[in-house]
Amino acid sequence: MADGKREQGDGDKPDDEAALSARLQRLGTRLGQVSRTSETGPGPRPPADMSAMARGLRLSSELVAGVLVGGGIGWLLDKWLGISPWGLIVFLLLGFTAGVLNVMRAAGVVRENR
Repeated sequence: MADGKREQGDGDKPDDEAALSARLQRLGTRLGQVSRTSETGPGPRPPADMSAMARGLRLSSELVAGVLVGGGIGWLLDKWLGISPWGLIVFLLLGFTAGVLNVMRAAGVVRENR
């Protein structure tokens, strides 16, 4: 075994089974403690009833919306001010950054400002 106390001979001894069941019981207790502490960790938790597909669609739409809004604002500024491609480039980058930040907020990685 891992602790180097392996006995020679028959492996079906009652002592071995008792030691194994005791180790499994300790492992189950430790796993229960770890899962309880991870559930109460920092950061907001997403709603429990949200399916993985719904969460993926929400996160992807957050990113796409940020890029589209940034690109739209940049395009409008290019047309209005006549500074073509610079407004689009700058606002696409700002839109991408805003989209990534929104995705991180929605995923619970970054806390919202309050």
